[in-house]
Amino acid sequence: MQEYFKLQCLMVNRKVSDFGVHPIIGYLLIALAFVGFSALLFYKIALAPYAYVIVTLLFTSKLSESGRNDFLKICFGAERYRTVRVLENLTVIFPFLAFLIYKQQLYPAVILAAAATLIALLSFKTAYNITIPTPFYRRPFEFTVGFRNTFFLFLLAYGLSVIAVVVDNFNLGVFALLLIFFTIFCYYLKPENEYFVWSYSLSPARFLIEKIRTAALFSFYLCAPILLVLSISYVENIGILLLFAILGCLYLAAVILAKYAAYPGEISLAQAAVLGLCLAFPPLLVAVIPFFAHQSAGKLKEFLR
Repeated sequence: MQEYFKLQCLMVNRKVSDFGVHPIIGYLLIALAFVGFSALLFYKIALAPYAYVIVTLLFTSKLSESGRNDFLKICFGAERYRTVRVLENLTVIFPFLAFLIYKQQLYPAVILAAAATLIALLSFKTAYNITIPTPFYRRPFEFTVGFRNTFFLFLLAYGLSVIAVVVDNFNLGVFALLLIFFTIFCYYLKPENEYFVWSYSLSPARFLIEKIRTAALFSFYLCAPILLVLSISYVENIGILLLFAILGCLYLAAVILAKYAAYPGEISLAQAAVLGLCLAFPPLLVAVIPFFAHQSAGKLKEFLR
């Protein structure tokens, strides 16, 4: 069992090293980003502790995938398997649990710990042979694949927007909108096969414009229910909603450009740090978007003509 956790730690270290930084520096940057985002979330949203618990458990549930757990049972046996899974889940939720305790949110912390322990003892499929219809079939790859893998997060976001109206908490509705955009950002973190780029037969500039235009359009489709609900309930805050929607699209453009600036590799830690700074100080996007656009156009010349 000790060797298993050492192996997991080694794999994480290698993943961080692939970004071009020492693991210790990488962990420090991740910790700072985690604390900063968590503090901002608790400052802006009254129901943040419970949103925090829900999102954490959704990600933790990925470890309960039946195929993965069947393999662990073969390796460790039934009894040791349960211990491994409980330790895994508690390790994953530890930063979130510690922050809840720091914020004196003891009740949500107990719920998180108990639920994570219970989930560790369960095994279920996270993928099903069900074709989920999407409005994205005309532009395959990112949204078609991404939506089918994360549709439950959209249901969560839509539910949070309804709760925001019921409890009269506009900030919770904004969080639901940001959750949509954050989910979409994740669609563009992994580079696709070179064939999917080459098949466009466009110039680099035209390719990037098409990618950003498609992402903005499909993002609007997914955000529309939340924007509609909040606009009707908070007419006086329509301007704020539009501002967040525009910033979300601009940040999405920056993520797409950063992806192709690193293509065919993954986004580097330096690029991720720049995107993080833009998240903290959005006016930086005015300089970052042209910078990444220039880099990505240069990288794509090798694959597009």
